Amino acid sequence: MNTAIVIYSIFAFVLGAVVGSFLNVCIYRMPSEESVVFPPSHCPNCDYRIRWYDNLPILSYLFLKGKCRSCGTRISPQYPVVELLNGLLSLALFLRFGPGLIFAVLFVFCSSLVVVTFIDLEHQIIPDSITLPGIVIGFIISFFIPQLGWFNSLIGIVAGGGSLLLIAQGYELVAKKEGMGGGDVKLLAMMGAFLGWKAIIFIIFSASLVGSVIGVSLMMAQKKDGTLAIPFGPFLASGAVLYIFYGNRIIHWYLTMGT
Repeated sequence: MNTAIVIYSIFAFVLGAVVGSFLNVCIYRMPSEESVVFPPSHCPNCDYRIRWYDNLPILSYLFLKGKCRSCGTRISPQYPVVELLNGLLSLALFLRFGPGLIFAVLFVFCSSLVVVTFIDLEHQIIPDSITLPGIVIGFIISFFIPQLGWFNSLIGIVAGGGSLLLIAQGYELVAKKEGMGGGDVKLLAMMGAFLGWKAIIFIIFSASLVGSVIGVSLMMAQKKDGTLAIPFGPFLASGAVLYIFYGNRIIHWYLTMGT
């Protein structure tokens, strides 16, 4: 690997980690519908305004030993985890696609999935402020990416939102209770806008498979019945990321498995 690639790779990781710091603000504030811009970052316990040198991704958490400089309140380890995760996603996207429009688009898309994942895990909601603009942005961008195309994106929106809506309504009809929220439907529509209709089947299948395994394992471990509520958004997000990096290979392997 030459020096230029190493430098660009470091830059890609740092970019992802820095954006991850902002994603933490979104994760913390969006569920309560607070502004993600104002007021500036501060300690929720003592209201101490966080200085730039205490807001360095990952490093500041280590230097401060996971505590607020002012009051000593413990900082959630979720903060460096989100920064590290987004940094690694950015690096992986750069190594897979190189610099350019596709990297930029998928970086924004994957960053939004990070926010969705952590909010859904904690609050079991998926903010419309992410998915609805995401559907529009994904469709607009499709006009500038020949590999995607506007028609593919449009069908992806319809197939993504429509398929999950049918599944949700079918489950509700059979089980007499809601099994999937509207946020999941909008999230899959956004995924269809960015990735196209071919990604939808893969994402639903992989998310359902992983979700079923984890769900059954949790119910067995906690000795719960089938009423255990597990957010589906993180599994959809994982399926989308898996499709971005390995979707075509897995689909090709599956189609040629019997030949």
